[in-house]
Amino acid sequence: MRILGIESSCDETAAAVVADGREILSSVVASQIEIHRKYGGVVPELASREHLRQIVPVVREAIARAGMELSNVDAIGVTQGPGLVGALLVGITYGKTLAQALGKPLVPVNHLEGHVHAVFLEAHKAGRATKLPAVCLIVSGGHTVLYEVKTEDSNGQDSDALLRYRKMGQTRDDAAGEAYDKVAKLLGLGYPGGPILDRLAAVSNHAPAPVKFGPTKMKGNALDFSFSGLKTAVLYHVREHSEYTEEIRRREEALTRGERKFEQLLPLCSAKTLALVREFQNAVVRDLVERTMSAAEGLGVESVLVSGGVAANSQLRATFEERTKSAGVEVFFPSRALSTDNAAMIAAAAYSRFRAGIIADTTLNADPSLALA
Repeated sequence: MRILGIESSCDETAAAVVADGREILSSVVASQIEIHRKYGGVVPELASREHLRQIVPVVREAIARAGMELSNVDAIGVTQGPGLVGALLVGITYGKTLAQALGKPLVPVNHLEGHVHAVFLEAHKAGRATKLPAVCLIVSGGHTVLYEVKTEDSNGQDSDALLRYRKMGQTRDDAAGEAYDKVAKLLGLGYPGGPILDRLAAVSNHAPAPVKFGPTKMKGNALDFSFSGLKTAVLYHVREHSEYTEEIRRREEALTRGERKFEQLLPLCSAKTLALVREFQNAVVRDLVERTMSAAEGLGVESVLVSGGVAANSQLRATFEERTKSAGVEVFFPSRALSTDNAAMIAAAAYSRFRAGIIADTTLNADPSLALA
């Protein structure tokens, strides 16, 4: 069964064809990073307009790369939410139009469930099986949330069965990826912030830390996250130490000239800035890993799944590998290409939903706050 997936929840216009929920026949992503870069984040209206421009050619290219005709797809999976309402509507409207014109079933997909299936796509490719129930951390620019993932019979592997989710913890303010973007903007390091901060942290060469960030203590649900305070702590530290001002100005001038590559920005970063970036990343990774492992230990699961854009972070991956190995638990990540928003994960998630008879009609609408259950 070949399913065409369409993803337009934020700033990536994506289409893919996936066979039987596991084999990626094609995956095309049109990024909007260059459009939003000068604003330091995604501008919803601009994102919607770009989706309108890209959706038709992206779908056509995905079909062509799969070596098939549009009429040969068996179903169409489309992201219903959560996300930016205007962006979601572009994908949903086009998906509904295709389904009506071709006489194909339309399958609504939760964007977060797509990220879970991105892990399964990678595990299948590597010949590994994730044991369910599992704990899943979805961590990106828009989401930081912990779920228990299981099949309906609560015992099995990542099969074709419909999955069930129980939210265990979530961010109370900024998502982790959002905190990365804001700190990078504050330090004059450009957008998106995650990749550049990750690389700079890795070359800090153990320079003395200018500040230490302690663990975030949560009242109420101990599995919840909070990154706003950490971002603010970085802001106050920079404001209180004038020696950062000049190099931030130089980096901002470099960005204005289009000098955004790691190799161009690194010489403009002092050892103190590199150490600050390292300590920020240490704090983010520590909180993500500690809470996820606490959830895994509490449930006694054998598998931990980590997905979303921040799952591409090298330190996060290495720390999870170390912690899960010592705990006797397996950790699963998508490839870096499947960590960020893509349509292959939407098509994969649509497969099990289609088999369970979850089909939408022409009344399907965007749900920017769609819950995963």
